[in-house]
Amino acid sequence: MPIGIDLGGTKIEAVALDASGGEIFRERVPTPRHDYPATIAAVAALAARAEARLGPQKGVGVAIPGTVGRTGLIKNANSTWLNGKPLEADLKAALGREVVLANDANCFVLSEATDGAGAGAATVFGVIAGTGVGGGVAVGGKVLEGAHGIAGEWGHNPLPGMSAEELAEAPHCWCGKRGCIESWISGPALAADHARHGGAALTAKQIAVWDDAAARAAMTRFTDRFARALALVVNILDPDVIVLGGGLSNIQSLYRDLPPLVERYAFSTEAAPKIVQNRHGDSSGVRGAAWLAPQ
Repeated sequence: MPIGIDLGGTKIEAVALDASGGEIFRERVPTPRHDYPATIAAVAALAARAEARLGPQKGVGVAIPGTVGRTGLIKNANSTWLNGKPLEADLKAALGREVVLANDANCFVLSEATDGAGAGAATVFGVIAGTGVGGGVAVGGKVLEGAHGIAGEWGHNPLPGMSAEELAEAPHCWCGKRGCIESWISGPALAADHARHGGAALTAKQIAVWDDAAARAAMTRFTDRFARALALVVNILDPDVIVLGGGLSNIQSLYRDLPPLVERYAFSTEAAPKIVQNRHGDSSGVRGAAWLAPQ
């Protein structure tokens, strides 16, 4: 009965799965933001409550923002209070059992490649587009992590093919660079672009359904940028399926508009990718973490 925990920026969620992927336990609590000791305690308490229901387990899989560096310290996490901390070692000490950490986008793609929208596909690229933008790769049902644990970190490449106007207004990214894909096609980026071009103060969700000229123009720019970014992935990886997750995956026009645009920007005119919505919603990350748990 694998237990997975998704350590997110606003919530921490635990789930336990049976052998067929059915959920037998689920609970979520708010993340103690900017408080590392309290975050460790919250994860340990969730795992303890799961085991009180299920009995002792060999270990726990944990989805995290960022990655584990060679030194064992967390790096590249937008939950910045985790950076530079020995999270894996501290969780093992707090839980008293094995802990396997993986990037949250990797957990997402593992979930969708195992029993989700990418099940059965040889190569799956998973996109999480919401507050930030992340990516993960699964090949043959297994996550491809890379030599430095950053495989799939597509959101921190520069947006391909930037126009002179885009180069001039390229937003600053939290990672310290300008013009990252994340800074163009995340939810906050879409809202900022809409406002920058004279639109009202709306959320990305509102812009996607707002029927005025400013919102339609913002969505056209957003979709074109998304397509350029995905064409980069297609040229390198040529995945069998691209699965979208995160809050922006609920914009239904993307599944109609992105494939022909990606084909236009990709190297091959036969490269219109299969782009699908995730099957497990915001549960994919925690389900992927559960599939990682030692058994």
